[in-house]
Order: sequence, then C-alpha cells, then structure tokens
Amino acid sequence: MSREVCLNEIEPGQTAVVKELLSDGSIRRRLLDIGLVEGTLVECVGRSPGGDPSAYLIRGAVIAIRSEDSTRITIHEQR
Repeated sequence: MSREVCLNEIEPGQTAVVKELLSDGSIRRRLLDIGLVEGTLVECVGRSPGGDPSAYLIRGAVIAIRSEDSTRITIHEQR
C-alpha cells in the first residue's frame, strides 16, 4: 500500500515514487535535469547531522536536496 506525502517525509531506507513537482523556476529545471520526473523511484539514503539536506538515490546517483525544496515534491510512499 502507498500513501501520498512530500519527499521530505520519508526516512532513510524508505523508497517512494515521484507523483508531481510543485516547484517552479530554476529549482524545477534542476530537478527535472537530474531525472526527478513523475514515476521516478527515489530512495532516501541519509540525512545530514543537522537534518537538512537529505540525500536521495535518484536514477543511480546520490543527490542532496534541501528540505525547503523536497517539501515541493509529492510522492507515493512505498511500504
């Protein structure tokens, strides 16, 4: 079963599938450029000691995304 949440809500070790990018402007372009599009599988692989940013495995690359930006990415959390 899956539920719809923001990307910043998954914990290290959890996976999710991107539903929608709510960002706009240059950050939207950057996220699209790294392959963060609808249907992409994403895994949270860790958080910085301060909790922000978090690291996500996206299409074979580990990408750090700030909490401010990850709240604008809706996902289907995988259980």
